[in-house]
Amino acid sequence: MGGGAAKMPPAALWLLLGMVAAFGVAAAAFPAPPASRTNHYDFFITETKVTRLCREKSVLAVNGQFPGPTIEARRGDVVVVNVHNQGHKNITLHWHGVDQPRNPWFDGPEYITQCPIAPGASFTYTVLLSHEEGTLWWHAHSGFDRATVHGAFVVRPNKLGSTYPYPKPHGEIPVILGEWWNADVEKLLEETKRTGGDVNVSDANTINGQPGDMFPCSVAGTFRAVVERGRAYLLRVINAGLTNDMFFAVAGHRLTVVGTDGRYLKPFAADHIMIASGQTMDVLLHANNTKGGRYYMAARTFQTNPQLTVNNSTATAVLEYAVAAGTPPELPALPAVSDLAAATAYTARLRSLATAAHPADVPSRVDERMVVTVSVNVLPCGGPNSNETCEGPINGTRLAASLNNVSFVSPAGVDVLDAYYSSSVGGGVYEPDFPDRPPVAFNFTEAEPATELWFTRRGTRVKVLDYGAAVEVVFQGTSILGAEPHPIHLHGYAFYVVGRGFGNFDETRDPATYNLVDPPYQNTVSVPSGGWAAIRFRATNPGVWFMHCHFDRHTVWGMDTVFIVKNGKTPETQMMPRPPSMPKC
Repeated sequence: MGGGAAKMPPAALWLLLGMVAAFGVAAAAFPAPPASRTNHYDFFITETKVTRLCREKSVLAVNGQFPGPTIEARRGDVVVVNVHNQGHKNITLHWHGVDQPRNPWFDGPEYITQCPIAPGASFTYTVLLSHEEGTLWWHAHSGFDRATVHGAFVVRPNKLGSTYPYPKPHGEIPVILGEWWNADVEKLLEETKRTGGDVNVSDANTINGQPGDMFPCSVAGTFRAVVERGRAYLLRVINAGLTNDMFFAVAGHRLTVVGTDGRYLKPFAADHIMIASGQTMDVLLHANNTKGGRYYMAARTFQTNPQLTVNNSTATAVLEYAVAAGTPPELPALPAVSDLAAATAYTARLRSLATAAHPADVPSRVDERMVVTVSVNVLPCGGPNSNETCEGPINGTRLAASLNNVSFVSPAGVDVLDAYYSSSVGGGVYEPDFPDRPPVAFNFTEAEPATELWFTRRGTRVKVLDYGAAVEVVFQGTSILGAEPHPIHLHGYAFYVVGRGFGNFDETRDPATYNLVDPPYQNTVSVPSGGWAAIRFRATNPGVWFMHCHFDRHTVWGMDTVFIVKNGKTPETQMMPRPPSMPKC
């Protein structure tokens, strides 16, 4: 399906033989599915000419499509993707929201779990689904390539005819939110690395790769979805944007939110949603507007930091009833760009389904506690003998970012996973001493922190966890260079978002407010602007797993780290061996 019935390459066959152990003997965190099948796709990454905003340019795209093709599977399936890099640069792909049990080799982030795929080379990813169900997505995990290299990853119930925990929709509508730059995004990245300044804002927000008919030269390409009155449709909403959280709404219709990040939620009605960069939302739309007609689906940036220049344009697509006249579409009422109250009220309503079929298994005790500050920072510009000039907020500085004041540096020449697998202590590639607490305690959310607190230090420091440990991480936002939300994504795991609040986290008071009954189960959490978010998970997926802000410039600047989860004591709780086909650095 998808890319045709390509013959399975030897590397994929080799790994599938090992899956008997992966699924034949069930680990506690990854119960064996009743049945699975293997789905094959061929992805050809090429330079593709596209036209937006009256300009033509070449972009990297998969199979000539922007956004790229949709992967479809069922719960517990195996997906084999043959990637052929026919572009001009190194690239990797990541399967966002797929836990990949015991299988970090095919997770994708460059220099973390693999060396990149070189131009002219091919590599086969084997993607192991376990208990994910709903909307996920895939994207490039190298540089700024995911601006155009991304697509939906739809996981349905594991048996044909299985029911959803809500009325089965009559149809589905993909809604991939993104951004468009007239400039070459690769050159944008090179420029920000060279100058130490910020990335230029995008020229338009997009829905399914199109800015909508309110932009010049965009009427013909505007995405349109035709619906029939009386029927329900599942909107699979994905925020693929590099720099923005987004508000989204449909004029003339309330939405029923039923899932996020490949997990079900207690359904609730909403006039709009707020979706962080990297997140997905499953949303039911009932085509019950008695007037029929045409309505805009619309998306707008959410950002609270007044020190940032943002793209505040509104992207649109058209929802059209089958018998609609040619009247102009209506626009929905979207919250203002900086409407923190609207974003907070929406996020507070997310709750796990917590039923017998879809239980919530929240760790009630904790073995490892971490408080991790999330900051945009500065670094000195160049070395002591450097003539480099930079465009940071203080003379002689460049922009950086950090977790617990460590600005992560990806290794070169080897990836972290290979270094760990080869020596288990890093071999000088990384240091296993990522701090559990901020190195300096201060009023993290005060309006103007002292200038000396702006500075950070580079390092390749990782956190090592014992297999089976119950882990709590509190992400504490800071107001260094302005308070803003940060979407933090953890590879290899979903986690329970047990608490959120504003101001500084209070370790004696705030845990009493945690929801340990039905918190949302996500892989990406939006840390509130000027506040904190607490997550819990069990470290039952051995391997090397990246954790980072999903604003790509923050990742490049160092707002990331790595969790290394040790092997358990039994074969089915240990990482799979290194496949022979891994790319070389």
